[in-house]
Amino acid sequence: MAKSYENEHPIKAFGWAARDTSGVLSPFNFSRRVTGEKDVQFKVMYCGICHSDLHQLKNEWGNSKYPVVPGHEIVGVVTEVGSKVEKFKVGDKVGVGCLVGSCRECENCSVDLENYCRRPTWTYNSYNSDGTLTFGGYSDIMVCDEHFVVHWPENLSMDAAPLLCAGITTYSPLKYFGLDKPGMHIGVVGLGGLGHMAVKFAKAFGTKVTVISTSASKKQEAIERLGADSFLISRDSEQMQDAVNTLDGIIDTVSAVHPILPLLMLLKSNGKLVMVGAPEKPVELPVFPLLMGRKLVAGSGIGGMKETQEMVDFAAKHNITPDVEIVPMDYVNIALERLLKSDVKYRFVLDIGNTLNKN
Repeated sequence: MAKSYENEHPIKAFGWAARDTSGVLSPFNFSRRVTGEKDVQFKVMYCGICHSDLHQLKNEWGNSKYPVVPGHEIVGVVTEVGSKVEKFKVGDKVGVGCLVGSCRECENCSVDLENYCRRPTWTYNSYNSDGTLTFGGYSDIMVCDEHFVVHWPENLSMDAAPLLCAGITTYSPLKYFGLDKPGMHIGVVGLGGLGHMAVKFAKAFGTKVTVISTSASKKQEAIERLGADSFLISRDSEQMQDAVNTLDGIIDTVSAVHPILPLLMLLKSNGKLVMVGAPEKPVELPVFPLLMGRKLVAGSGIGGMKETQEMVDFAAKHNITPDVEIVPMDYVNIALERLLKSDVKYRFVLDIGNTLNKN
């Protein structure tokens, strides 16, 4: 079986893959397509470990196609460009996030919302147009259509790769739902990979930020390390009661099932609760609190390519980077175990360029 992946395409590639629902990764020889006329080939330097990697490695969303080479927070250096590539040249620093393709024809694609295309090609665990599996950034090289590649600013550290998923996932709803106005009061639920980026972007937009968490132990880091203005323990009914009707918007990053009602009570009239975490089971949505204040519950998923570039440029300009723990490739299984226990502040990043070795 492995042999066919090695010879499927002309360019030899090497990475780490899971072969089954155990989710355990091990070295994997495979191949990439030849650089097409609109393609960019690049050497992967860093790749973030996203919580969704964990879900898909273990087939927790029920759609995993093995072998899975995860990774959709990828930063590297261009090694080859196709003859019709216009935006990139050899030596450029580049990034690839969750998407490597879309139909490019639909209503969403036509307005730079490729992330909402009905026929997306995800960076891994998806199918290329030729029917072959897509393999992600836990690997030595990537080949990608230039439309889905972003320029990585010179002054932005390459290990800030999680901007390409955790960053855009929180930047996009703050912008779209108008929660980016100076002086607004924004709540952020959960302080993990997504939550800590939501805090950083919301602060950069000039808003007042309250972190909402079940864990009192996170108060110090939220305020001192990340610059949040205040902290609410969601299990403390007195604290929650005192904060009723104080927030213009909430970015909810929690991916476990949790009650929505207490969050809706925190919103002012016309307030917006935006879900960016993905609980596996349905959450209960009480309607009366929505009616009694014209409140909105919404969702948001990553961002289009134009906005992803805008976000990366904004991050570089305002010196916004994820808090990362850089680890070698052969540490990946331990990192995934620690991620499962939320034992990371706040994102693991694999040092692919220096530590991905065949032997």
